[in-house]
Amino acid sequence: MKRKFTCTIIPSSWVENSEGRRLDCGPYMTGAIEAKELIKNFPNENLASLTEGFSGGIFKAPRLSPNYVTDPSFGHPYLSSTDILWSDLSYVPLISNYQARVLSDFYVRRGMTLVSSSGETGRTSYARDEMDGMMGSPHFMRINPARSKIKPGYLYAFLSSKYGNALMVSGTYGSIIQAIEPHHIFELPVPRLGGVEDEVDSLVEEAAQCRDAANTLLKDTIKQFEEYAQLPELPSSIYGGFYGIRAVNSSVLWKRLDGLFHSSYHNEALSALNASPFPKIRIEDLADSLFEPLRLKRIHVDDPDYGLPFFGTSEIMWSEPIPKYLISRRQEHVETFVVTEKSVLIPRSGQLSGIIGTPVLPYGAMIGGAVSEHAIRIQSKNSNDAGYMFIALRSEYGRRQLKSRAYGSSIPTLDVTQVGKVLIPDIGEKKEIIGQAALNLTGMRDKAIGLEKQAIAVVERAIKEGGH
Repeated sequence: MKRKFTCTIIPSSWVENSEGRRLDCGPYMTGAIEAKELIKNFPNENLASLTEGFSGGIFKAPRLSPNYVTDPSFGHPYLSSTDILWSDLSYVPLISNYQARVLSDFYVRRGMTLVSSSGETGRTSYARDEMDGMMGSPHFMRINPARSKIKPGYLYAFLSSKYGNALMVSGTYGSIIQAIEPHHIFELPVPRLGGVEDEVDSLVEEAAQCRDAANTLLKDTIKQFEEYAQLPELPSSIYGGFYGIRAVNSSVLWKRLDGLFHSSYHNEALSALNASPFPKIRIEDLADSLFEPLRLKRIHVDDPDYGLPFFGTSEIMWSEPIPKYLISRRQEHVETFVVTEKSVLIPRSGQLSGIIGTPVLPYGAMIGGAVSEHAIRIQSKNSNDAGYMFIALRSEYGRRQLKSRAYGSSIPTLDVTQVGKVLIPDIGEKKEIIGQAALNLTGMRDKAIGLEKQAIAVVERAIKEGGH
């Protein structure tokens, strides 16, 4: 593995003022020392003095063996350290109500800053309305602001900024799997920036409202699509299938023998589609093209002028998709990796309880960027058609077909042919209404990303300018 060589020049006072007068480069390269020096120029308070509630307001959930359930009436949403980053929380796993009830002190509450605390430490998320009351794993910290002392949105923006984040991750420990604990950040200095804090809080709150509105629009548009297509509402199954018994004629087994494909889970969706008065279209007939990019050795570059942001199938699910790295614009066949507003992405591998078969309509930095070959591309003639296909496939009718067409026992996989055979109804001119609504929700997600970036930029600019 190649390591990137970096260097920086620091004043000798940083060494003198560091804990233990450290001479190893780590603390100076992460930005933590620089952040401390800049924050000294402002009135500041320790993080622990600005939080309140259970365990002083900075805490993690206890380790437990989650008792997962499939029926929402018996379950409570259980967020992982990855789920807190996701744009759509419709399919968050459920633990039993009984287990969740005794852990109510550890619930996520609106306005908290959530921080991943193991593995990729320091990733932050602002707890919006739809997260309120959800339970979560011990792999992320909850930071509950004392609202009488500090604005929740400002605290989140500072901890997400390059200065606040550098200070948080400077306390990580462990050589293989890095981790950070609540007591590591109790003394973290938070600068008080006066009127800037109100401005930043308003931006973060507006971003959270945009994300909630986008997810509400998604649910409403799926319901509208089903009403237009005269399709009954199907119960959502988080895990992509459930135990059941169904007898089928031997004549239907000559192509496929796997149980999920012939299950009631799949058949319920197909039967309702066939009962709809509207014609049915295969995805392969509606799409302009349908393909999986070639598997290539990725050539990494550092300069954005020569590279494209590259996203894995996990990152495309995030509220703000962040690329893993840059790949060369000049590498052969790189154009097959690039996605546009006319693309619908279908993750093609993974466990049935995960993201496989969950469509994504690109937004944010994804558009014009490169996405892994682990996402099948459905290219449309125009963005409105892409929006319609996204909603149809994101509905329970599309989702059940996609998951039921996966094959393989260890790592289930979808291929282009199986995706192409999925049926969606042709509802005529009303496709335009559904497609436009889908584009509107990606517009809301784009706006939320812009507002959060603006909030963080305001914090960073105020600290940098005030520190010099």
